Amino acid sequence: MDEEVKFVLDSAKESMDGSIAHLEKAFIKIRAGKASPIMLSSVMVDYYGSQTPLSQVSNINTPDARTISVQPWEKSLIGEIETAIMNANLGFNPMNNGETVIISVPPLTEERRVQLVKQAKAEAEDAKVSIRSARQEANKELKSLEISEDLLKNAEVDVQELTDTYIKKVDSLLSVKEGEIMKV
Repeated sequence: MDEEVKFVLDSAKESMDGSIAHLEKAFIKIRAGKASPIMLSSVMVDYYGSQTPLSQVSNINTPDARTISVQPWEKSLIGEIETAIMNANLGFNPMNNGETVIISVPPLTEERRVQLVKQAKAEAEDAKVSIRSARQEANKELKSLEISEDLLKNAEVDVQELTDTYIKKVDSLLSVKEGEIMKV
């Protein structure tokens, strides 16, 4: 019977790990004032009639903290790339020099920083909801097992401790991201 309880706990842990991984990915997309190639990860370029991620048709670099440089593998794509960046609604104004598309990343205003912190908090809250739902699912599975009352109580305590640990991880990730965003 202990194996079944261990399996339920492991699957809950796996689900909670997935929530943390998703949160980390979401946080990467929230810019903290510094230029990063990931900022353009959502940009899709019309490449011979099909929508293709920008990273698959060009080289994306950050020569300094305020500039993103996009060097297409085919020069004929420069116009398409500029249009795609504008249409992605990221608040960037791309320019080209005939060979590369250059994007100056504007410094964040105080108002924009506050918006980004709200966005980060919303992502963190989604992660917490996901973790709590994994706890709920685990408790439901535990109750469906035919185990003694004592073993059930102990397993539920273990699930709660696991949940508390992951909620703390979310809170610490959020506070780090908040510090990044608010740092001028």
